[in-house]
Amino acid sequence: MTREIRFYKNYFIDFYISLDSSVQEKIEYVFKLIKTVDLIPQKFLKHIESTDGLYEIRIKTSSDIYRIFCCFDSGRIVVLFNGFQKKSQKTPIREIEKALKIKEDYFKNKKEKEKENENNKRRDEF
Repeated sequence: MTREIRFYKNYFIDFYISLDSSVQEKIEYVFKLIKTVDLIPQKFLKHIESTDGLYEIRIKTSSDIYRIFCCFDSGRIVVLFNGFQKKSQKTPIREIEKALKIKEDYFKNKKEKEKENENNKRRDEF
């Protein structure tokens, strides 16, 4: 199976460019796994409990832990949202809430674009 990874706005990119190159390399390694492996181990990708389709990509380098929130769209598309360095045992609620808002915004924008494309298509038919 091949998956496609997409960035929504600049949330992930802003996070990524702030990181050390060794962390960036580890992220790229995990992305390669997500793109190509059918069943991704929970060590690298885990569903966030009590959410509707929000996942965290899990990155560990030596003693540092990073998380990148994402969701699936149309099955094979992974959409990246915000990321952060994890400093406590539990994922901070504010980070999950931020990711959920970004996810909601993503699907709202997608729906609006689809509607706009449909309207343009109808107009072009006349």
